[in-house]
Amino acid sequence: MDQRLSLITLGVADLARAQAFYEQGLGWARADVPGEGIAFYQLGGIALALYPWDALAEDAQQPPARGGFAGITFAHNCRSTDEVDVVLARAVAAGAKLVKPAQTVFWGGYSGYFADPDGHLWEVAFNPFFPLAADGALVLPQPAA
Repeated sequence: MDQRLSLITLGVADLARAQAFYEQGLGWARADVPGEGIAFYQLGGIALALYPWDALAEDAQQPPARGGFAGITFAHNCRSTDEVDVVLARAVAAGAKLVKPAQTVFWGGYSGYFADPDGHLWEVAFNPFFPLAADGALVLPQPAA
């Protein structure tokens, strides 16, 4: 298996509400992909899809249980601590719940968390050890030779 991630699909309770949060709230542009009942967003080298929660559970042949921490978070890295504050404020203004205010963290960066309207956790962080390329791609340190 190639070491890559292609698509993340988030189960949502109300597709129109979720689209409004990401598009009008966060300013994301939906990809022009034909089909009803799903929305796609290009995020650099990967894509994010919004799909009704129950339909996603049915497709994966899993019970559609909700609630509680699911053991996963998504991260949006920023170029500065000020940008972290701006992104968190924009998310909250769009209807997100602030879960953890931005603060200096143990690993030497600055981050906070919000939950989108469906409870998916997003970390917004500035990490001085993982710079961002001009296109926004995260640049991880290379192994020592």
